[in-house]
Order: sequence, then C-alpha cells, then structure tokens
Amino acid sequence: MSNNVMVFAPAPVLTVTIEHQAGTLELHVHAGGQGIWQARMLVSLGASVTLCAAMGGEVGSIVRRVLADEDLTLRAVLRQAGSGWYVDDRRDGRRQRIAEDPGKPMIRHDLDELYNVSLAEGLRAPVVVLSGPGHPSVVAPDVYRRLAADLTANGGQVVADLAGEHLRAALAGGVAFVKVAHDEVIQDGWANGDSLEEMVSAAHKLREAGAESVLVSRAERPAVALFEEQLVQVEVPRLQEADHAGAGDSMTAGVAAVLARGGEIDEAIRNGAAAGALNVTRHGLGTGRLEAVQELIGRVKLAPLRGKGGRR
Repeated sequence: MSNNVMVFAPAPVLTVTIEHQAGTLELHVHAGGQGIWQARMLVSLGASVTLCAAMGGEVGSIVRRVLADEDLTLRAVLRQAGSGWYVDDRRDGRRQRIAEDPGKPMIRHDLDELYNVSLAEGLRAPVVVLSGPGHPSVVAPDVYRRLAADLTANGGQVVADLAGEHLRAALAGGVAFVKVAHDEVIQDGWANGDSLEEMVSAAHKLREAGAESVLVSRAERPAVALFEEQLVQVEVPRLQEADHAGAGDSMTAGVAAVLARGGEIDEAIRNGAAAGALNVTRHGLGTGRLEAVQELIGRVKLAPLRGKGGRR
C-alpha cells in the first residue's frame, strides 16, 4: 500500500516567533497552521505528503516560498484575499501571542478551486487528513462535509482533526478516524466535564455521529481511544516538556502515517501517541525524529477500560 497522505490545509498562515537564546535575540519565520504542522510530522515519520492549500496576498506569497523548502508536494490555489499571520513572543520561555490576523473568509470561487484540487489529490491518496483553519470564519464548514463524503464514498480513509461546526460537518460526511482534544469536546457539547467517564461518553457520541474510530487527547492525562470493539486508555511515558503546542497535531500525523502504509488501527494509535509525546520535548511545532518515535512506541500502553460508562 502507498504511504502517500494528502493533507487538506485550506488556510495556512505565516508564523513569526521572537526568542532569546544564549544571550541573543532570534527571529523564526515559518509556514504554520494545523495542517502544516501535521504535514511536517508526517514527513518526519516517512510518509509522502501532498499539501492542498489556498494562499493569497503578500503574506501568502511568503508562505509559498517558505513551503518550497519543505520536503512535500504543494498544490497551492491562489486566493483573492490575503493569508493570515501571527507573531509570538517567547523571549521568557513562554509563548505569548502579541499580534495576529487570521485572514479573510474565502470566497466561493476560491473554495471551488481548492475543493477540486483537493478532491483530485485525495482520490489518489489512501489517507486524507482534514485539518482546520486558524479561525472558523475562514472556511465554510460544509466544505468538510462534502470532501469527507466524496472521499469516503470512493474508498478513501479520512482522518479528521477538527472542532466546532467543522468537526460536525466532517462527521456528517463520514470519517475513518477522528482526533479531538478534551477541551474542544467540552466546548462543543460532546461532554459536560473533563472526567474519564465524560470522555468515554463523548467518544461514543462521536462514533455515533459518523466516526469509525475516535481518539480523545487529554493533555498530560492518558487519552481515550474507541476503535473496533475496544475502549482503552492510551498511556505514554512522561517526558520533560519544552513546549506542548503541536502535540495533538503530531498525534494525528502519527495515526495517519500508519494507516497510509496499511497498518492496523491499534498500531496507528500507538504511533500517534508516541509522536505526540515526543513533540512536547521540542520547540518546533510538528517536529520529531523518526528513531525517537520508534523507541517510544514500545512504551505506549493501551489499557482496556471497563465500567467507565458509555454504551458497551
């Protein structure tokens, strides 16, 4: 089976980070956004990645040039409105957003062009990752429903890492796997609190809504996974944290990488957990060495859950 993954990253942004290292100021300029970070980790894990995105304006032009240095295939649609950006200050070690512009909503013509490009590339790939825009207003949720439905109906495996109405839309189209963070689960009304019982109940609700398999990440606590007839807690080794940002995106990428090469779902979840755990040890989002992920996989435990609510 091919290890190609198409990442739908409709509205990447330009990221600027200011840091203070070894007595000197450093400036880091990258292409960013959820789909970019997922694509970056997928490449680190050995997958062949095609990134479908729309970019516009001066910022979009810079994003395209920066992405040219990434080891992936970029299918870019030129949008009329400018791309988004943000600036983070991390001089004291903590990430603080000091300015941002998520970009304007994409117009119908731009969405049609992006949809056609993404559909064509998605039909060529065994696995497609649907990632969200930096701000929900930038891309209409129904794009996700249509893309999930069309790809699933034609034999594709769709992995969704979304929230809010974009998640509900993708679920309505049908997805093979969904990863959601526990705070998004609560915010979106799938759970009433952050207890283990509520997370288990939410996982069942997400499956009933249209996901074959579900992974609910819980920050430093073990994630909850529901797949086939198994309900488990995903226990990972504790590592010293440098920056927790991007860990969830790396987790999604780890799952997609295994599914793309025809691996089993339990192996995919272990790989995702290992990739997410490794990401917190680094300052770069969506980064990590394959050899380190492979060493961590054997230390990930899938512990069966019983008597924790849900609909078993």
